[in-house]
Amino acid sequence: VQLVESGGGLVQPGGSLRLSCAASGFTFSNYKMKWYSQAPGKERALVAGISSRGDTSYYADSAKGRFTISRDNGAKTVYLQMSSLKPEDTAVYLCAAVMDGRWSVAYWGQGTQVTVSS
Repeated sequence: VQLVESGGGLVQPGGSLRLSCAASGFTFSNYKMKWYSQAPGKERALVAGISSRGDTSYYADSAKGRFTISRDNGAKTVYLQMSSLKPEDTAVYLCAAVMDGRWSVAYWGQGTQVTVSS
């Protein structure tokens, strides 16, 4: 089982990034997918989530209106489009898989660093 994030990097305030998380080794379409952030000295925080079929999504208040989560079950990939980035968005972003009907995270990715700075 693998979740591999990519797309992070250094971006100026107000800029955009698109994160990707490629899944393998499990039936991707049976899992809800989530993006979390973990900033230095802070607890891991839920940023966004999407249902297994991609028809329902939800966001943390800090992400609403700026971030969009999406998925491609054929490509076994979940995305996080991040816009209007702020310095406080600086964190490692991790994707996670939760099996339908369950609440706990079954699989975690290693994370990708996002740094928002001028």
